[in-house]
Amino acid sequence: MVKILERKNGFLGFRQIISACLILMFILSGCTHTRVKIYPEEIPPKKTSPERIPEERAAPVKTLPEKTYGETVSEWRSYRDLTKWMEDDFSFDTKRYEEFKGTLPVPRTPQETFRLQSGIYIDAAFFLKEALNRINPSYDARIVVLVFRPYGFNHYVCSFKESGRLFIMDYGTPYPVVTGVHGPFYSLEEYRIFYKKHHPIKREIEAITYLK
Repeated sequence: MVKILERKNGFLGFRQIISACLILMFILSGCTHTRVKIYPEEIPPKKTSPERIPEERAAPVKTLPEKTYGETVSEWRSYRDLTKWMEDDFSFDTKRYEEFKGTLPVPRTPQETFRLQSGIYIDAAFFLKEALNRINPSYDARIVVLVFRPYGFNHYVCSFKESGRLFIMDYGTPYPVVTGVHGPFYSLEEYRIFYKKHHPIKREIEAITYLK
């Protein structure tokens, strides 16, 4: 460094000294250890919150009927009043349907079906039959059985007559397309054709008959 700061004719001027000091500081700084930030080879993916699954809509809470089964049916004047109750208050019992799928459980009494406001094919059919015959015995309400093969279980609906024509009431099915009042028909065979055409599951109907 003395060699840098000296010349043959004496020392450098003040400006030259300052420049020499800056060069000296630069050289010394190059000798210090420098820390280098090393990035990972792959940047981990950004964490995202899991996809939210929509919660199942809770079924509306049903309140107990204010009137008894007998009191309510006595106020109905036609099958239309019964239809309105089935569409407004009755619901298909999915849990019971799955529990007895492929079998024939003991049907609930009409009073029990009315109190619970729910049921499956056999419950609805017995409820409809008794209610219709209470409203008007001329309806001649009867339970109709559709026999399926080879699936091993049958379906039950209720028939009644109005002005000499046949109507079918079916509120014991999970399929809306065949739920409701259907008709008029001239015979059970005509209803069988209707059911087979509109039901979303194409099953072979071996027979259709009245329950004895």
